[in-house]
Amino acid sequence: MSPDIHDIRGPKFILPWWLVPAGVAALGLLVLSGWALWRWWRRRRRPRVLLPFEVALQRLEAIRTLMQPSSAREFSTAVSDIVRSYIEQRFDVTATHLTTEEFLRDLLASTNASLVEHRALLSEFLHQCDLVKFAGISLNSENMASLHQSARAFVIETSKPEPAPEQAVASSAPAGAKTAATAPVVD
Repeated sequence: MSPDIHDIRGPKFILPWWLVPAGVAALGLLVLSGWALWRWWRRRRRPRVLLPFEVALQRLEAIRTLMQPSSAREFSTAVSDIVRSYIEQRFDVTATHLTTEEFLRDLLASTNASLVEHRALLSEFLHQCDLVKFAGISLNSENMASLHQSARAFVIETSKPEPAPEQAVASSAPAGAKTAATAPVVD
């Protein structure tokens, strides 16, 4: 055989033009679906953290079994503890380790408008609980239902977020009045 003659080679393999972009897309889709599956699994395992008012409402519903005249003291202690714990969590004030008088006195000095707004209702509620807990006054089923409803109403009413300071100022201005910030500038 002479050096200038070569044997016949087989056909060369050429990749189709669409194979590389399709592989990249498939890999991207696989990574994206893996990430989505991981997030779904992580969310499914971790329960949602309840807000303070949701915890208080759940606890109030759980103590309905104590709403019997024979367990009036336990009921009033439980409902008072629930409301005081809710106040501590929601408004970031100390309420559980104070007497009712100390708590209400501190409430007068508080700058929390939402809590001060409900001072009368809260005062009546806490004094009623104290009468049952410390004076031994008995409650009937209707009184306990009323006490439970007032605690529930307080929690629901104060669960609404407080308006931002700018909204409070704007909403307190008379209708049609313009503030300095919104008044048009005249040359």
